[in-house]
Amino acid sequence: MEELELIRDILRRESYLTDAAKTVEFDQTTSCPEGAMEEKNAIIAYLQKEAFKLRRDPGLVEAVRRLYEKRQQLGEWERGLVDRLYRMDLQERNITPDIAYNFSITEKKAYTDWEKAKDMSDYSLFKDSLAGVIGINKERCKRRVLTGDEKLNIHSDYDMLLDLFERGVTTRVLDPLFEETKERLGVLLRKIRDSKKKIRTDFLYRNVPAKKQLMVTERLMAVQGFDFNRGASSESEHAYTERLSANDIRITTHIYPELFLSNIYTTLHETGHAIFDQSQTGECMDYFLGDNMTYGMHESVSRFYENILGRSREFIGYLYTLLKETVPEAIEGVSWEELYEAANLVEPSLIRTEADEVTYAFHIIIRYELEKELFDGSCSLDELPVRWNEKYEAYLGIKPDKDSEGVLQDVHWTSDFGYFPTYLLGNFYNAMYYCRMRDEIDVDTALGQGDFSDINGWMSEHVFKKASLLSPVEWIRDITGRDLTADDFLTYLENKYSRIYEF
Repeated sequence: MEELELIRDILRRESYLTDAAKTVEFDQTTSCPEGAMEEKNAIIAYLQKEAFKLRRDPGLVEAVRRLYEKRQQLGEWERGLVDRLYRMDLQERNITPDIAYNFSITEKKAYTDWEKAKDMSDYSLFKDSLAGVIGINKERCKRRVLTGDEKLNIHSDYDMLLDLFERGVTTRVLDPLFEETKERLGVLLRKIRDSKKKIRTDFLYRNVPAKKQLMVTERLMAVQGFDFNRGASSESEHAYTERLSANDIRITTHIYPELFLSNIYTTLHETGHAIFDQSQTGECMDYFLGDNMTYGMHESVSRFYENILGRSREFIGYLYTLLKETVPEAIEGVSWEELYEAANLVEPSLIRTEADEVTYAFHIIIRYELEKELFDGSCSLDELPVRWNEKYEAYLGIKPDKDSEGVLQDVHWTSDFGYFPTYLLGNFYNAMYYCRMRDEIDVDTALGQGDFSDINGWMSEHVFKKASLLSPVEWIRDITGRDLTADDFLTYLENKYSRIYEF
């Protein structure tokens, strides 16, 4: 008990620093003036360095190593905490505070350079920073200590990066899943392109002022179950969700006046993330496991609320009524069926975050393949924009004509590699647990009424509760009784879109 109290005391102080750093980062993306960005980078790097020092406190490290040896004698939450800290110890054992500080400075500079490069649509302004980010990711891999089991599964730097985001998931797991996805969705996309079904889209580009859009999305956040007493929303260039502290969950969105559905579905997505965070138990927070779920778990939830629920016939019926009450001009002369079909339009596009359910998977697979090529040396940084464009043309039949819509569109490569596959893994996970949910509660009626209470209750009990304690493999098996598969997701898309496109 003394060792556990020592650990929790140090982690409490560490959390104050990391939460402060995240708050400054949030300010950077939402309201920070451009002239202060470099100053904020220095503040964030300092806070992260001091937090890192606490995580590497000799007393904490020794306590973790001793407790790990007798972990089977610990309770469920204590064991979860020790397991997490032991993994972090192995990852950070050979990294000093000064090295961690340099990593942070490199990432913050990359973010600033990426913003400028994207604004000017000039990849050359970001290329050197991208090289630096790749370098520090390789350095992290070189300094990480692997356990015996990890040595059997991890065979490359890129495998190691994948494992950081999704424990136990490597290229050997992803390659066959992604190949099956490419093959089956390629067939589905060809059938959709050959369909004679015409979907009306003209109304999607009507101008809806930001103030009215926000009025709609605030209502939707409340319907989803977002706790406004423990969270807030803002606008940013790249929408995201951040847990600034246990009771401060922030989401952002990006508003396009002439693409009003974009803000709606971005908000449904980010609110899904927020609900996951807000649903963590007091025990989870007490043992500093509130963010111990993997990124694939989190993406499964956000994309579940955005797509499987949010683009369903039943929810579109509810949304149609809400739009008629709040912004009737947006759907004047539009039927409920036309709104449903437009919300599920399949059309290859350049921007990942605006992609439909069918083509979205290709955006992820393209990034996954490029990341592998960057780390195995088969693609150079000079070749990257060309390879990006070639893959878009090969998989989706379209090609960017500017870097801001191509290689510069995502923020992720300012710090992370191995993250992108979690988006597609999330689709595999949520399609699997959706099958069970439908057997146990009346999802359709709940969505039609805009009542998420039963859905959120089911998610809390089956999806959220153990996410911080289990590996992804254990977690999805615990929920569904089955091992990870892409089949549920692919079958869901094939059934849904064959009906919409009438083939």
